[in-house]
Amino acid sequence: MSGETQTQKPHVGFEETVKDFVASRPRRPVEGRKIAGVAAGFGNRYGLDPVVVRVALVAMTVFGGVGLVLYVLGWLFFPDERDQVSAFESMIGRGYSTTSTGFTVVLIIALFPTTGWSLSGDWFGGSGVLGYALAIAALYLLHRNRGQLNRPAAWSGPVPSGAEASFSMSDTTTAMPTSAAAPPSWDPLAAEPKGWDLPDPKPVVEHAPPPAQPPVREPRPKTRVGLITFGVALLTAGTGVALNMSGESYFSLQHIIGLTLGVVGLGLLVGSFAGGGRGLIGLAIPLSIVGMAITVIPFNQYQGGYGDLTASPTTAAELKSVYRHSAGNIDLDFRNLTADHPVTVKVSNGAGNTTVLLPATADVTYSCKSRAGQADCLTKHSQGVAQRAITGSDNGTDGVGGLQIHLEVDNGAGDVEVSRG
Repeated sequence: MSGETQTQKPHVGFEETVKDFVASRPRRPVEGRKIAGVAAGFGNRYGLDPVVVRVALVAMTVFGGVGLVLYVLGWLFFPDERDQVSAFESMIGRGYSTTSTGFTVVLIIALFPTTGWSLSGDWFGGSGVLGYALAIAALYLLHRNRGQLNRPAAWSGPVPSGAEASFSMSDTTTAMPTSAAAPPSWDPLAAEPKGWDLPDPKPVVEHAPPPAQPPVREPRPKTRVGLITFGVALLTAGTGVALNMSGESYFSLQHIIGLTLGVVGLGLLVGSFAGGGRGLIGLAIPLSIVGMAITVIPFNQYQGGYGDLTASPTTAAELKSVYRHSAGNIDLDFRNLTADHPVTVKVSNGAGNTTVLLPATADVTYSCKSRAGQADCLTKHSQGVAQRAITGSDNGTDGVGGLQIHLEVDNGAGDVEVSRG
C-alpha cells in the first residue's frame, strides 16, 4: 500500500497499544477482497496471508460463533481504502464513507443476534466468552509485535460534493479578493517601452515525472512448517486412535479430529509468520467440515430399529434400562409400573416423537432434550434448535414417597412429551 511506513515508536503499555491500534487500524482494500475486505485488510496490515485470516475467521464462526461477530465489527470500524473514515464514524458525522447509512444500521442490528448466539454456549457446542478472550489477547499481542509494519497512510482523497468533509483550520470565508496592481505613472527605466530591446523568453519545457514503480515484494524463504505440521498431525491422530482402541473413553472421534485440527491450526499460525504451510488449508477445511458434522449431528442416536416403538412394562423385569430407536415414534407407558427399588430409564430417538407416561404418585427426576423440536417435561418446556436439556424433579400428587424413577430422554429431531397418567 502506498504511503505505508515501517517504523514506529514501540508501545510500552496496554493503553498505548490500544490507542495505536485505533489510530492505525487496517483499511479494507478493493483488490483481493471476497466480501468486504476485512480479512484482506487485516492480513495486509500485519503482513499475514489473508487466506490464513479467512480460515481462522471461519473456524471461529463454526466453533463458538465469534468469527462472524468479529467480521461484522471489522466491516463497521475498518475504513475502506477509498474512504475518509469507517462506516460507523460516517454514520455519526465524522467524515465520508462509501458505505450508506442504511446499510450501516443493518450491520449494527445484525450484531445483536449474532453476539447473543455466540455467548449462549450452544453455537455448535462452542464457548463464545472463551473465543472473545482468545481473539482479544491474540490481537493485542499481534499489534505489539507487528504493529510497526504496513502502517496505513493518512487519507488524502477528494470528498464528493454533498459529503461532509473533515474539519480544516484554514478559513476560506474571510479571504478578500485582490486586484491587479496599478502600473506606475512614470517609467523607472527612463525610456519608452517600445524602445526596449529585450530577448524573447525561452519556452519552458515541462518533463513528466517517471511513473511510480510498484513495490516488489520479496518472496519468503521456503520453510518446512507444512511438512512438520502434517507429520505432527498424523502422529496426533494415530495416537488418539490407539488410545481409543485401548479403552480410553476421552479419545472419541470428535476429540481426535478436534486435536488434529488444533495442530493444523497452530501450523497455519506459525506459517503465517515464518512463511510456508499454505498447503495445510487443504487439510484444515475437510477436518473442519467433518468436525462440525460429527459435533452437530447425533450419530450415536441413529442406532436401533425403524418404525414405531411401543412398550408398557408393569414390572422391573419387563422394564428395559435403554430404549433406543433410529427413526419413528416411541410411546412408553409406565403408569402401571411397580418396583421395590429405584429404576433408571434412558430413551434415545434419532428422528421422531417420543411420549412417556409416568405413574401419578412416582417420585421422578428427569432430563429431557430435543435437539430440533419441542420438549414438554412435566412442568417445564423448551422449543427450538440446539436447546439445552431441561432438568428437574417432581414428587407426584402424594408428595415424597413412592416409586423412584430417573428418566433421561434425548431426541434428535422431533417432539418430546413426558406427563403423568
